[in-house]
Amino acid sequence: MNQYPHRIQHKTMKMKMASTIIVLVINIFTSMKVAVAVPPIPTTLDGPFEPVTRRFDSSLRKGSDDLPMTNPRLRKNVTSNFPEQIALAISSPTSMWISWVTGDAQIGLNVTPVDPASVKSEVWYGKESGKYTSVAKGDSLVYNQFYPFEGLWNYTSGIIHHVKLKGLEPGIRYYYKCGDSSIPAMSQEHVFETFPRPSPNNYPSRIAVIGDLGLTSNSSTTIDHLTYNDPSMIVMVGDLTYANQYLTTGGKGASCYSCAFPDAPIRETYQPRWDAWGRFMEPLTSKIPMMVIEGNHEIEPQVDGITFKSYLTRFAVPAEESGSKSNLYYSFDAGGIHFIMLGAYADYNSTGAQFAWLKQDLQSLDRSVTPWLVAAWHPPWYNSYASHYQEFECMRFEMEALLYQYGVDIVFYGHVHAYERMNRVYNYTLDKCGPVYIIVGDGGNIEKVDVDHADDSGKCPSPGDNIPEIGPVCHSNFSSGPAKGNFCWSKQPEWSAFRESSFGHGILEVVNSTYALWTWHRNQDSYKEDAVGDQIYIVRQPELCLKDSKSQLPTHQTSSFSAAPSRLSLDYFSIISQILGVFFIFGLYSQLAWN
Repeated sequence: MNQYPHRIQHKTMKMKMASTIIVLVINIFTSMKVAVAVPPIPTTLDGPFEPVTRRFDSSLRKGSDDLPMTNPRLRKNVTSNFPEQIALAISSPTSMWISWVTGDAQIGLNVTPVDPASVKSEVWYGKESGKYTSVAKGDSLVYNQFYPFEGLWNYTSGIIHHVKLKGLEPGIRYYYKCGDSSIPAMSQEHVFETFPRPSPNNYPSRIAVIGDLGLTSNSSTTIDHLTYNDPSMIVMVGDLTYANQYLTTGGKGASCYSCAFPDAPIRETYQPRWDAWGRFMEPLTSKIPMMVIEGNHEIEPQVDGITFKSYLTRFAVPAEESGSKSNLYYSFDAGGIHFIMLGAYADYNSTGAQFAWLKQDLQSLDRSVTPWLVAAWHPPWYNSYASHYQEFECMRFEMEALLYQYGVDIVFYGHVHAYERMNRVYNYTLDKCGPVYIIVGDGGNIEKVDVDHADDSGKCPSPGDNIPEIGPVCHSNFSSGPAKGNFCWSKQPEWSAFRESSFGHGILEVVNSTYALWTWHRNQDSYKEDAVGDQIYIVRQPELCLKDSKSQLPTHQTSSFSAAPSRLSLDYFSIISQILGVFFIFGLYSQLAWN
């Protein structure tokens, strides 16, 4: 019999602890190997980059049909006057728009608009769940889409409500219900969080950027993938529903309207697709703001020159708040970012109202408060795809110099159903102070992905192609550079850094007043952890590019800009910490072994 059983027990415990320590050390070294293997994220300071093309993956479909109206994500799931299609939009740093629809839309040969005053517009809200300390009231309206042609159906909407919540505190979570309490018909409780006050130190966590979304199976993948990436705001750069790919009687939508319906007396639309789209987006838009700008598919012409009726009625935007006289263009702040949303299908001439508003908006900016300046509109200026090539040169001629003068950092647009990121460029010349232009028209709509490039053999459009639906034509050959005298380049242009024909969405994460991480996510990667289609740090250089601009730097900063918190630097920090941990563990192991 052993005289010292406690010593045996103690020895056994030490051996178990030592084994555990050895396993920990192995795990640490394994994780160190993985960390070292992570490549650095490039920055725009590394550019301009050699042009790269990733061709369309032929194993994927170029497109998919629209979801049917019977799809659970598109069906109406509330009764009568209960709210649906709930959506948020920023009004100001201390106010938020809440919009929704009640009642039933009507479609047919004979429809009768309802009285919008028959259902009230109320929002109850507060800082605690179930405790609503404030009530806001707003406006309600209906719109009509009438077609006085034989056999075409007319449409009149349900009641569309817009309520502005004022006096909100920045960076606070609010709980709300909307509807009409007198019926009673109030929605379930929803929650949103206001953005931090505009400041060079405050930014939204993630901003999703989507274009040309539609309502297809691909659109569903885009939204599911985007939702997984947990954005705090959506910027929608036009072409939302593609309701105008249908006849007024519904049926099956077409990927090419003019091909499928050559005898249509007018560009028809099936307006219930708008209601379906509002339901499709509600799980996101009821909790994070969505900021929209119109595209060509929102024009929806009626007789007597009526256009954009559905778009202008359904969406509340901060036009009045930003001094604009039209909901087709406006601006807003999101933390330390100032967004300018331009209307490509409104008058953009330098003698017009939009240009005058834009100039005033830029002149009033204080870059010490909102260092980042981001612009968005629908059709691209810089685009190397054959689709919509040089379509909006007139707009570029009118506005590019003004945006360059005031140091726009990033421009987002869609229209082309693919992805493309440009090198910094101004007037088709590489320029380290030019904006980074990014095409994200790859949301997944029914018109399919664009795969042809203007520089591909036999794919250069003729100057008579790509005519804007609204506005003049300014096609021209290049007057300088490698493509001088030609309408198209013979290879991928030097200002095109990366392009790929895939559906997806982008996420912008502003880190500080100097660095912002841009990530493009492809739909085919939606089930792959940490997969990215394109990623880069966009770096501002205000000392170089804003020499004549007022308040070019935050007052607390000097000429030494913040460094990018890249993945690589974080990995080095992790490695150092792990090495120190190894030394500590080996010291502990030695002590156990000798005792």
